[in-house]
Order: sequence, then structure tokens, then C-alpha cells
Amino acid sequence: MSNMFDTAYGENWANQSEVWWPMDDRAANQSPLWARHCSSPTASELGHLCSPLPDFMRLNLGSPSEQPLPCSLAGQSSQWTPPGGHPAGFCPVITHPYADGPEQISPNSESRYGLDPGLLPSAVKVMADDRAEWEGKVFISESFGPPPPLPTTSCIVEDGGNASPRAIRSTTYCLPQDGPTALLARLPLATLVTPLARQNPLEKPLPVVPDDSCISGCRCCGASMCVAVSWQDCGQRFRCPFCDKLTEVPWQHYQPTHGVDGLRPDREQRSELHMGSYEVLHAVKGEAAALLLAIDVSAAALRGGHLDFVTQQIHTLLASLDKNVRVGLLTYDSRIQLYDLSPTRPHMLVMAETLDEQQFPVREGLVLPLRDCMDNVSSVLQHIPQLSPDGDDSPGVPAELPVKAGLAVLQTLACPGKLLVFHSAPLVEMEQSSAGFFGTSKPKSIFQPPEGAISLAEACVRQGCGVHLFVFSPQDVGGAWPGHVPYLTGGALYSYNHLQGDLDRERFSRNLNRVVAANVGYKADLSLFVSKGMRVSGCYGLFVPRPSPNRVAMATIDCQTMLAVELAHDGAALDESRGVAIQAVLAYNTPTGERRSRVHTLMLRFSRHLQDTFRQYQAQTLLAFYCKKMYCAALERPLQDLREELQRDLTEALASYRRHGGSSSASSGQLVLPRGLRALPVYVNSLRKSDVLLPGLRTSVHSRLGLRCRALGLDAAACVTHFYPMLIPLPLSHTRNVKEDEEGALRCSATSLHPGGMYLLHTPHTLLLWVGAHVSASTLAELFNVGCLASLASGETKLPVLDTPLSVMVRTFLDALDLEVPCFRQLLLVKQGDAGEELLQRHLVEDKSPNGGASYADFLYHLHVNSVRMLH
Repeated sequence: MSNMFDTAYGENWANQSEVWWPMDDRAANQSPLWARHCSSPTASELGHLCSPLPDFMRLNLGSPSEQPLPCSLAGQSSQWTPPGGHPAGFCPVITHPYADGPEQISPNSESRYGLDPGLLPSAVKVMADDRAEWEGKVFISESFGPPPPLPTTSCIVEDGGNASPRAIRSTTYCLPQDGPTALLARLPLATLVTPLARQNPLEKPLPVVPDDSCISGCRCCGASMCVAVSWQDCGQRFRCPFCDKLTEVPWQHYQPTHGVDGLRPDREQRSELHMGSYEVLHAVKGEAAALLLAIDVSAAALRGGHLDFVTQQIHTLLASLDKNVRVGLLTYDSRIQLYDLSPTRPHMLVMAETLDEQQFPVREGLVLPLRDCMDNVSSVLQHIPQLSPDGDDSPGVPAELPVKAGLAVLQTLACPGKLLVFHSAPLVEMEQSSAGFFGTSKPKSIFQPPEGAISLAEACVRQGCGVHLFVFSPQDVGGAWPGHVPYLTGGALYSYNHLQGDLDRERFSRNLNRVVAANVGYKADLSLFVSKGMRVSGCYGLFVPRPSPNRVAMATIDCQTMLAVELAHDGAALDESRGVAIQAVLAYNTPTGERRSRVHTLMLRFSRHLQDTFRQYQAQTLLAFYCKKMYCAALERPLQDLREELQRDLTEALASYRRHGGSSSASSGQLVLPRGLRALPVYVNSLRKSDVLLPGLRTSVHSRLGLRCRALGLDAAACVTHFYPMLIPLPLSHTRNVKEDEEGALRCSATSLHPGGMYLLHTPHTLLLWVGAHVSASTLAELFNVGCLASLASGETKLPVLDTPLSVMVRTFLDALDLEVPCFRQLLLVKQGDAGEELLQRHLVEDKSPNGGASYADFLYHLHVNSVRMLH
């Protein structure tokens, strides 16, 4: 076991630890959790460790009150019961900060095998520990450096030669030296690439280098200049770390190299030579992006009664924009109505139903800066609600009709843009091929977009047209799902119930403003490079796939767009001294038409020891990767196969770590995990039983389609919160503060809820407030302005604006949370005992889920038992 304490690259492994949990029946008679924390031992400890290891060693993971009690019983049959058996009607008890006495745990929180769920590795504690170490501090991102803070930790990143982990984050920061060793780990080698990731306000802005003053990259493979190049012939040539070819340095950029390291003297003055991330400004400039508005004026839309509100909100929004923003307007029913917005000759053009290959009779006035067309746009918007609904009354309008029209306008003007479609008519299916759904032997999936949607999305990508679809007559059962094209072009689908209530109208107004205000890149092309000896084996995310995973084209891209890039060894063992370089180059247009290339380079080390690779894995990064890969694979593979693959890979990884990671001498009754993977089982179990991979009886197909696309559009931090929601206890009086960080968060289990408390459940798309049955009347009055719980209405709500300290505190906290998510969420209030608690139960991911998904405790039990069996 002494090899568990070796040093690598001169670093101490004090923070790279493993934890052992007892999983056999002997633990039932022991005191607090026995485990082993791998850290730098003292001399006396080394002598003890070289002797045969006892079955249990104590690890103090926190204060005595936080130490878990012994957990249970791996290696036993599924019918195991604790010594003496369970008495009839047995239900465990816990104590709670709000409780005067013990409360019963929900049956969904119990384990079939006697495991105490509260004593298992805690994702909340992992995040809290990482925040305690890094929150608000400076992390220097250096080549071959240690793993960065977790995605959920807010820190200040200083570029020391490696790209910020917000831009490129690896699943492990020490790669196996060769392919056979990598296969033994059974965990993916991958990176998460977020090219336009938002920086911390305290960080230095990304340097922008003019194209003519930047040293050009490799002429053979096209990679950009980076810190990983090696200079040859006194700086006249450089060797590309990605293709291993030599490239001549242009004479105007030549500088002789000096010293033993062979570095250029101007290295610190050139961003491309000493920084992991920089941006190149190209001389070529294209057309500025346009904002196109397509409004449904069919008979169904005019009868709906909501067009007046929609046009008012659009007018208010346009009045607040910069007057240089280019705007176009069109309306549609069964035909397209275009508007020439020229100040001198405004008029409407009625076009045919098909716009393919059709020349527009007018071009100049279709899209104009707001300063030249605001009056005409206002006039059209005021006129739309006054139209008569006696016209065409077709049963439905395909959502592709306005998208094709808007795309044709952008193609005519040769500019990219955002297309906002406001659709009210019932949706009908897009045009399908004559083969139909059952006309081929190729496996089908409900997640597969129609061929027409893929073709239309590809055309939008080529033009740089991002589609955002606002639907006011949602269809949860039957009919077409219109979200394929929006999500494949960097946009989104927003559904409302005819904007009937004030809450629905507020949600529409907030989302509309966010969509227009979002700063995005257009006509984006992402190129991926990796050192020779490795290759990009897959790329997963919301985009139209290309034949090569090294190249990805997107219509629009924003700061949350993240792609998962899978790597694989390709050839002989790599040189451990050189490491591996990974580069992502994003070429895109700014809204003003500038063409830029953002370059991110990550340098990672290699090792011939598999335990080094295991110790530098990060569970949150693996979760985000698995989400992207499995949700993309759902297009073609059966969902049960995906769930089984997740469980099999994790089981084999645990077995591999016991065999190759320095833990082979651990007792078969002990669960052994590397420190960085303590939370991986609960994350993977949450992904396995998500509504996308394991649908419930009450989950509609449309809902699952939307959930899949929204999850694929999340960055790493949001992905973690999506699969492991933050459960935050709210204060019952103004004397306590709301804690947003994980120190105030609770485990996602029914055992964390108490009738005397209020809890906020927060995910990127859900905001739920659970109110216990025993909350005091004074608290209800301060926060909700009601005298008793019976007077409090469940469902979507908005907290009343009260001049009480508690109300101000909670509303301020909710506003802060809302700034972190991609779309506006309506607060959902659930009282204890309401039928709406089923939605809450679906988010309590450590418990057994309503759709039949296993609890965290039972899933971990099976992982451990099966991993131990693999060793025999």
C-alpha cells in the first residue's frame, strides 16, 4: 500500500485521496464510519501501513456531529436484514435542525439492503469542501498543472499557459500513456469545450490580437499558434504539437530563440506565445446581424386574444434597443407577408407559400436599422391585432413556413441573424420523405428529428440563422414537436398557454428580453486539434453532425454553448515528457460583422501508472460528458442499452480501481473510491433515471424532447445542478440569512425535509418552493401575507412584494438565482401533502424516483457488489 503515497512530478498527493466505506455486515456493530484517507503519512504511520491492512481505518471527514454512522452490508443477499431483524412497521428516524423530536423518513428514502442513505458519500459535501478551498480565490491555470476547482465553484482564473477550465475542462488531468492502459480505466478520456465561456468579472479580459500581427499557425493541419509549439533552427521554424510537422516562420514575425529552453525573447509580449487563450481579429468583415420578427396572423392567432399583448411587448422591446440594430418584420398565415420598411415607400408584399429559389421583388427595405424604420414597424405592430379573423381558417400552420421565409430574407441580404417566430396556430407535421417512419429497417427513436427539420437546420447553419420559437398553443399529446430546428440552430423553444394569466405573460416578457439581449456569435465553425498519437473519436452537443468529429458548424453560439469531445489513443505509446496538447479554435462573426477566432489550448500530462489517472478524474466533468454523450446516443440506440452501459462502465471502473489503483488489498466489504469520484455514483444514477432515459407514465413525449434539448444546451456547472438540484432551506425569520452556497444546501432526499421548514429547490429550469405543514403563522404572514397554510394557494405563483425583512431577503435571493439560469423560471409553490409533491419527488435524486428509478443507496450497493464479483 505504500505506492498510494508516492509523489509524481514533485507534487504531494495530500489532496489526491481515496476514501473507503465499509460495506459488509461487520460495519453494523462499529462506531462512526471507518475509512482510509490517503494523505502524506508520518514516519510512524508508514511503518503501520506497511503491515497488513486492517479491515477498517478511521477517517474523520468532518466534525463529530457530521460523522456518518456505519453503513451496511455488501456481499449479502438482497434479503439481508440487520442483526435481530426489522420489527414490524419499522421506519428509521432522524433529527433535523427544525425538529423538536424525531421525524419519520419517507419510504422512498429507505434502502432495500439496509444502507443508511445519509451516510453515503455526499455530493453536497464534495461541493462544499471545494468551495471552502477555492471560492473567491485565484487559480493559476498552468501547463501540466493540477486539476482545477469544480465547475460549481466560483473562483478567479489566471491564465498561466493553459486555457481557463471554463473554456476547456478535462475529465482527468493525467492521461494514460497508451491505449491498452486507457481501456483498463473504463472511464472516458474527454474534454468539455465552452468556447465563449463567460469570464469572472475580476479576471483580465481575453487579449485580442490583430490578424496581421499574430504569428500564423501550422500550415499543414491548420492549428493556431500556441504555447505547446517547439522552436527549431534558432526560431526559423516551429514544430506543431498536433501533426508533428515543421512550419516556416514568416520573416516579419521572426525572432531568434535564446537560452537552454529555446524560447523567443518576445514571448511575454505575444499573447499567442504565453497564454492558453486569446482571440484573433481578422481583417475581413461581413454584414451585421439582423433581428427578424415573424408573427402568426392566422385566424386561430387572431381569435386567441393574445396578439395585442405580444405586439405591445415587441414594440416596447424595440424601443429600448440601440437604434443601429437592423430589424425586419414579416407576418404569415397560409402565406407570407413581407414588409418594405423604407421611410419613403413602406408597403406590404404578399408572397406565395413556397419561397424556395424565388427572387424577392424588393431587397433594400426588408431589413433596416431601427433609426430608419421604427415608425413603420410601430405602425405595422399596431395594425396586426386589428386584423379580421374571417380569413383563411386552415387546421394548422407548419412552423417551418416562417422559418423558411426568414431564412430566405437573410439569404437574400447575405447576412446572419436571429429569427424570432411567434406562433399561435395548431402545429402540423413537417414534410416527411415518402418512406415514412416505418418505411425503412433503420432503427428509429422518438428523439430523431424529421429529415425536413435536419435539412432546414443545415440551411440555417450555413446562413448563421438562429431560430427562437415562441408557441402560444402548446400540444403535449399528438401533433408535431416544433423544437428540432430551434435547438439545432442555437435557439430554443418557449411554450405558453395562450398567455392567459399574468404569470404566463411575465414569463413571456422576460424570455423575450433575454433572447434579444443575449450576445451571441454567428456562423460559428469550431475546429478541434489533439496531439499526434491521439484523436478525436466523438463530439456531442446540440448541432447538426458532420462526417468528421473534428469540425463542428453552428448557426449561433453563446456563452453557455458547451460541447463534449471524446478522445482516444491512436497508435503507439506517447512520450511522457511532452504530454498532450488539445486545442479548440472557434471562428465566428460578432453581431457587428467582425470575423474573429478564439483559441483555447490545454496541456495535459501523461503517466504510465493508472492510479495517477484515476486520482485526477473529476466527477462533475464526467457527469456533463455522460449527459452529452448519452442524450446524443438516444437518437439511435435503445434507452435501456444506454442505462445499462452507464451502470456497466461505472462498475468496471470501480473494479479496475481496486485492481490497478493501489487498493487491491482492501477488504471486499469496503467500497473504495478515488477522492475526485466520490460523487460520481449519485450523479450517474440521477442521469440513468432521468425522464429522458427512463420515462414515467405521466411524462409526455413532447416534454421529454424538450428536456433532452435543454439539458444538451447546458454548460458544466448548470448540468451538475440539473442532475443534482440545490435544495436550500429558507429562513423562517429575518434573523437568519439565506445561504446560496453548498454550506447551506442539503442532500436531495426526503430526509432533508421537515414539516416545520420551507425549502427552495433550484435547477436551471425549475424553481420550486416547498412549504411544510407546520410552518408558523408569523412566517407565512411575513413572506406570503396569509394567516394560515390553508389560505396559501399551490401552483405557479409570484411572491407578494411586502415590506418585511424576510420578504425582501427571499425575493432578493430569488432574483440572484434567476441571473444564473438560461431562461426565466416561474416559481412553483408546493405545500406538504399536495399532489404537486410528485414533481418535487422527481428532483429528490437520492431517493427512489416515481418513474421507478433506484435510490442512490440501492444503486451504490449494486455497483459495489458487482465490482467485487468482477475481481473473482
